[in-house]
Amino acid sequence: MSALHLSFFSAFTLSGLGLAFHRTHLISALLCLESMMLSMYVALSMWPIQTQMASATLLPILMLAFSACEAATGLALLVASTRTHGSDHLHNFNLLQC
Repeated sequence: MSALHLSFFSAFTLSGLGLAFHRTHLISALLCLESMMLSMYVALSMWPIQTQMASATLLPILMLAFSACEAATGLALLVASTRTHGSDHLHNFNLLQC
């Protein structure tokens, strides 16, 4: 495994660990998800360069579009939950209640 692959893998793993263990605020969970998407974007951007395959150059742009949609949805949920519950603490949310 090269140093480039190791750095992308470690960034993704650290983001996943941050998502798993630091679940007090919704904004910290959203930031961990965004860092996971960023590491995947950079890895997908470097993949066609390493393999000299021009057909895979559309994948990073497509993933960046989905990442922007995910960020917008997450921020909308953050604003809506802060307005209704008063804070963004995840322990205040009851997901089973309508």
